[in-house]
Amino acid sequence: MTEHTTRHPAGRTVTRSDRQYADLVSGLNQRYQARPESIRLVRSTDEVVAAVQQAVDQGKRISVRSSGHCYEDFVHHPDVQMIVDMSGMSAVYHDERRGAVAVESGATNLRTYQTLYPEWGVVVPTGFCYSVAMGGHVSGGAWGPLCRLHGLVVDHLYAVEVVVVDARGRARAVVATREADDPRRDLWWAHTGGGGGNFGIVTRYWFRSPGATGRDPGALLPKPPAELLVSAVGWAWSELSRQEFGQLARNYAEWHVAHRGPDDPHRALISQLVLNHRSAGQIGLLALVDATAPDAEEILADYLKHIGYGIGVEHGALTRHMGDLPALPQFAAPRRLPWLQAVRMLGTTNSVLNDPTLRAEYKSSFMRAGFPDSHLEALYKHLTRDDIDNPDISVQLTSYGGRINAVDPAATAAPHRDAAFKMLWQVFWNDPADDDRYLSWARDCYREVYADTGGVPVPNEVTDGCYVNYPDIDLGDPRFNTSSTPWHTLYYKDNYPRLQRVKAKWDPHNVFRHSQSVRPPAG
Repeated sequence: MTEHTTRHPAGRTVTRSDRQYADLVSGLNQRYQARPESIRLVRSTDEVVAAVQQAVDQGKRISVRSSGHCYEDFVHHPDVQMIVDMSGMSAVYHDERRGAVAVESGATNLRTYQTLYPEWGVVVPTGFCYSVAMGGHVSGGAWGPLCRLHGLVVDHLYAVEVVVVDARGRARAVVATREADDPRRDLWWAHTGGGGGNFGIVTRYWFRSPGATGRDPGALLPKPPAELLVSAVGWAWSELSRQEFGQLARNYAEWHVAHRGPDDPHRALISQLVLNHRSAGQIGLLALVDATAPDAEEILADYLKHIGYGIGVEHGALTRHMGDLPALPQFAAPRRLPWLQAVRMLGTTNSVLNDPTLRAEYKSSFMRAGFPDSHLEALYKHLTRDDIDNPDISVQLTSYGGRINAVDPAATAAPHRDAAFKMLWQVFWNDPADDDRYLSWARDCYREVYADTGGVPVPNEVTDGCYVNYPDIDLGDPRFNTSSTPWHTLYYKDNYPRLQRVKAKWDPHNVFRHSQSVRPPAG
């Protein structure tokens, strides 16, 4: 039996003979195209169970798509024969029986925000990008712009409904909660950062913050700031010296290391520093502060002063789009915006995120300390290369810490609970003929930044591994990872053996797998 009684219209099956087929076999990254026999557009948990059972009975390779934002080929792989498309399951509602807010896995960040906040003044503190859906976002840990105030999304996850396949090959839906006496609690835990597509197909999540009581949906989850103080500034690349570039990045890192504590009063601020390739013309900084904090203006002013320390170039308006950010010249002087208005503006107005033709490469790291000189030298070298002329190349530094770091690394499957900030390499292009050129740039830059640790950010006193929601297949390739640290340690650290046990218990036939899925234990 499914948990939600609302009647959905029946889903349908799309095959190669249907005109919409081509639009359903690729996602955000156009480097990856699938050729499945069918795409199952499901509308209910029962339909998911039926689709999975059919795939198991017929021996078909299956993958699951919430909104198509996977950075690698985990969904749109040439070996996949059936894609289960969850986009039709997008309900967001208050489940009175469970005393929690339910969100189906096809609901996007924007739909979730625009339902919960106007109705009840609360949020599930998910990410910036409006079109990311909850299915894969939450299962990978789910960073969002409220993280320093309210932690990761999974810190508020109460329960999950998953379609699994048992040892007899029978598909069924199960619900696992965080209750200490729940015999399925290990399956809940695996979905608090264990990655998407590993254990089954998530059909819905229930959210209720720890300690929340009662039945009022307005008291079950965090309340975002009523207003945000928004600042966006840029520095002209042509005016920055090599030393000033390094100082800018070093200032960002040092501030975040100093203010990563869970109770630090500066956790009201979150910021992105986008280190673009020089051809973009600018390096950009976005800062958001809880405008209801009594010292919001002072926090922002002190932060901008710290970031600009030692830089002889005055910052100006942010006039170029960069990475995940649109051009924001109207915020050269800080402005206050209502919370939902700010989220919609930042999440939906970037042309890069709304271009369905782009090919891309991504890489990530968590940072626990400031930059060694070797990191900054490598970043400067590759961001100023003259053989590359692409303004859509960037390395983005994003705030972490705050309430994220109040949680024990083993309490959820998301283990990076001591990081100060994270980094995201992003390269976008259109022409398949340029694949080798831009893949080589990303690989060369990343490998040289982490040259002292085998080309990857091995967990140590400076770096702390990688973010599973920014998957990178190169982490498992000995040509690019020459360290002794495997890809699964970079993502999951000490939590991986437990994830393997969950895998063996709940997916004993390895039905749900992809190029970097959790592997069953050996033997």
